[in-house]
Amino acid sequence: MKKILFFTLSLLLATTAFAQQSPKEIEIGSNSIRLKQDLTRGGAICYISLSNEDRNLVNICDEGRYIQQSYYAGKVVNRQNEGQCATWSPWSWNPIQVGDYARNRAEILDFSNKGRKSYVKCIPMQWDMNNHPAEAIMEQWTTIKGSVIHVKNRLTCQRTDSLYGEGVESDQEIPAVYLISALKNLYSYFGTKPFTGESAEQTEVKQIIIGDPEHFWGSYPTVPEQWMAFTDDNGWGVAVYSPSATHFLAGRFGDDLEGDALSAATSYIAPLKRERLMKDSVMEYEYYLIVGSIEQIREQIYKINKKATR
Repeated sequence: MKKILFFTLSLLLATTAFAQQSPKEIEIGSNSIRLKQDLTRGGAICYISLSNEDRNLVNICDEGRYIQQSYYAGKVVNRQNEGQCATWSPWSWNPIQVGDYARNRAEILDFSNKGRKSYVKCIPMQWDMNNHPAEAIMEQWTTIKGSVIHVKNRLTCQRTDSLYGEGVESDQEIPAVYLISALKNLYSYFGTKPFTGESAEQTEVKQIIIGDPEHFWGSYPTVPEQWMAFTDDNGWGVAVYSPSATHFLAGRFGDDLEGDALSAATSYIAPLKRERLMKDSVMEYEYYLIVGSIEQIREQIYKINKKATR
């Protein structure tokens, strides 16, 4: 009995020590920018700033924000009797990297930090449900070089449920990008000659109202250079370039046009790609985040595209 008690106590002390020693975030960076990932929320990107400033460009108001992985599979199902949020009902299988609507968070399984490179692995949460870990694994590899953040994501589905079914093709957010609302001007290239240097354009920003189907994110079916950016009034901001995206959603929530990382107001971009996720599917993609002026952003995107098409 004494041996059992001693072993149990030793295990408890070791577990407590590990928890105390485990960092709550990873920080990587370059000479230009800094990036942090929240290890209490699936390792999602929670912070981007210039290296010489402490102004976070990522909105982290709730677990549905951040810059994170988000996927959809199967048919929509009403599960309110199991704790599904009424606002998000009926809803499909929707694992997300940070946590659920009730602020239950994803569990980190592994992570590493090599200064300018990081790796995280987590069990995601189902967004619409209260404390239902998704039957899936998410992984993320992040690298910084100059003003460019390169991310590779992987979802490994391990579903055993019979609720949602299979074979439904859905728009996948690759990824979901929530920025501060002070970056309020939306840009991209909408012409017919991508990667030829024709001018980028500013476009109207749609305003979403939750629960009102007449006020949803703006839909952009033709974004031939596969990037969109939100900037401030000086034309400086953040772009997401997702080479495999076929269309985009983008818009703003809230009326505060000078909001910060914790404001309810946010600017949102989601490159989209339609995929049919089965119970055992593995989905991988990569994307880039670029910080700077529209001219600087586009210069970097052109370099990435040229290298990829050689």
